[in-house]
Amino acid sequence: MNREISASAGRRTWRDALRAFLEQRWFTRLVLGVILANALVLGAETMVTGTAFEVLRGIDHAMLAFFVVELALRLVATGRRFFRDPWNVFDLVVVGVALLPATESLSALRALRVLRVLRVVTAVPALRRVVDGMLRAVPGMGAVGALLVLVMYVSAVIATGLFGEAAPEYFGNLWTTLFTLFQAMTGEAWPDIARVVMETHPSAWIFFVLYILVVSFAVLNLFIAVIVNGMEEMSEEEREDDLQKDERLDALAAQNREILAELRAVRARLDEDGDAATPAPR
Repeated sequence: MNREISASAGRRTWRDALRAFLEQRWFTRLVLGVILANALVLGAETMVTGTAFEVLRGIDHAMLAFFVVELALRLVATGRRFFRDPWNVFDLVVVGVALLPATESLSALRALRVLRVLRVVTAVPALRRVVDGMLRAVPGMGAVGALLVLVMYVSAVIATGLFGEAAPEYFGNLWTTLFTLFQAMTGEAWPDIARVVMETHPSAWIFFVLYILVVSFAVLNLFIAVIVNGMEEMSEEEREDDLQKDERLDALAAQNREILAELRAVRARLDEDGDAATPAPR
């Protein structure tokens, strides 16, 4: 029984040491540097041929081996907890895609090895917070997206009925109208489309102006508002966590002061008892 406890403590200590090694700042910077260098290598591979391409491919393989070893060490250090962190799973998938065999059926997946560049998100905490904020805003973005689709659909039905005969190349049917309104939503060439329609319907500008105001300036800005709100909520939670940590540290420091005060009092009593027990010289 004691041997099992000692072995378990030894494994835990070894894993803690490995985890501390992986969390050191210089190692984190090394991983980030290799990620950025790998991005440059992958881009350079698209511009060279022959011997230079083979050299870059060898460097790419060496960097991939580094990523595999780094992920293996993290897996050993954290055990099952490795899969509880979605960023670890993301890194595993991104690196795993590059390990697929280079067959014709998987050539498209092999081209996705450039996704390794996205590991910079996991290596830089600031980028990770931004992505977390965007993911937190997904439910709200879904509601805003549904509102946008509803507004575009209603506008498409109205525009098809009003301008279908005047400009069939833009508003001939519902699907063509939806594409035209999507183009107008992006601000691309919508004045040219409006002028074509206004040759037959001079007051058509009212529809286009109202549509641009509602969709481009109102609904689309709601996406930004939802994302910003999600990031603010995450920042607020981080501040609350920091405050709780500070409170725990303050409580621990106060407890330590009380223990020290009690130890000083006990030592003082022991000194007094020792002085009282010492016989007076004759």
